[in-house]
Amino acid sequence: MSPGWNPNPDVRTGRHVVHNLHVHLVFVTKYRRGVFTDAMLNRCEEIMREVCEDFEAELKQFNGDHDHVHLLVHYPPKVQLSKLVNSLKGVSARLLRKEYDTHVRRYLWGGHFWSGSYFAGS
Repeated sequence: MSPGWNPNPDVRTGRHVVHNLHVHLVFVTKYRRGVFTDAMLNRCEEIMREVCEDFEAELKQFNGDHDHVHLLVHYPPKVQLSKLVNSLKGVSARLLRKEYDTHVRRYLWGGHFWSGSYFAGS
């Protein structure tokens, strides 16, 4: 390495790989209902951060509005993106419905929380 070389903190190294994988995810609530309160968004961020840690990924940014959330996630190459998304949506839906049941029932029904689709851009 040259003496003036500064490593990029976003580039990670493994045994046989150097990677900088990140994805911008957008999840929308079912029927685009405005279910989120500020407290729910804060809790959703905590849940998403924990799920990312379970996948050895890092939630770099989180933002949301009443009917959707945006995530910027850095993840290792061994992670299958569809499995990460399924876990993020599944765990967050289960816990948010459980913890905010009365509030969520006013907006959503049938055991749903998230729309079946999502946006992923890298």
